[in-house]
Amino acid sequence: MEEIDHKFVEVNGLKLHIAEIGSGFSPVVVFLHGFPEIWYSWRYQMIAVGKAGYRAIAPDFRGYGLSDQPTQPEKTTLLDLVSDLLALLDALSISKVFLVGKDFGSAILSRFVLLHGERVSGIITMGVPFVPPQPANYSEKLPEGFYISRWREPGRAEADFGRLDAKTVVRNVYILFSRSEIPIANEDQEIMDIVQPSTPLPPWFSEEDLAAYGALYEKSGFRTALQVTYRRSMHEQANIKDPRIHVPALFITGEKDYFLKFPGVQDYISGGLKSLVPNLQMVNLPEGTHFVQEQLPDEVNRLVLDFLTKNSQS
Repeated sequence: MEEIDHKFVEVNGLKLHIAEIGSGFSPVVVFLHGFPEIWYSWRYQMIAVGKAGYRAIAPDFRGYGLSDQPTQPEKTTLLDLVSDLLALLDALSISKVFLVGKDFGSAILSRFVLLHGERVSGIITMGVPFVPPQPANYSEKLPEGFYISRWREPGRAEADFGRLDAKTVVRNVYILFSRSEIPIANEDQEIMDIVQPSTPLPPWFSEEDLAAYGALYEKSGFRTALQVTYRRSMHEQANIKDPRIHVPALFITGEKDYFLKFPGVQDYISGGLKSLVPNLQMVNLPEGTHFVQEQLPDEVNRLVLDFLTKNSQS
């Protein structure tokens, strides 16, 4: 990963870590990570995009990885991260970008393009599609052991994760989220207990990758990540009058992604999504899981580059 440069940019009183590759005068692509991901989850796409002549930027959100912690993690919201992204673009004198979001990053992308559409040339989402701000009611239709229900409870995930080191937490979540079934614990177990210590990593995720993630989360911990991803975001309101967007859009999903089994998700993807994003292209990868960008980098890179080429101004 020596081709990728690293620096810190001050935004909204915090220093955000960003990874970057490519020329400052090229079209800009900003990659927004999910959980338990970090800038590193975009390593393959950043190098491919940079070699193709684009400028690729991947921040660690506030409270994640090498970025500063917010002073009050419990009050951090998705809109704070949207504000950070806007401030980051301003600090780097970037007027317009392509946004690429994965999972939780897609939620930030969705809000950003709705609130600051004039700054966006196009969007690519993976794992989770474009979704306007709205209450999420998945928990009402799934068993009590549903991982989001558990992690929403203040202190429960912290206690669960706290029994293990950061590297093992990331290992367990990657294994769980790579499966095609929704992670649901029994009444007498916590989410971390679902994965046995002997369970191997996904074949596309190396020990070196795990060490990189573990070191970054060892630095930041999971406090802010749990708050903004699973708690504050569920109650957030945004003043958005029109939930439709008209920029070019691409949604890449793996057919074996457990998220597709969330109640109502398939109906939304096959119905309401297209009405909100009329310029949408959807691609299903038959063997893809929740981490398509890491699992199938060559296929994803080709789709990303084709989209950028088609929608970049000459």
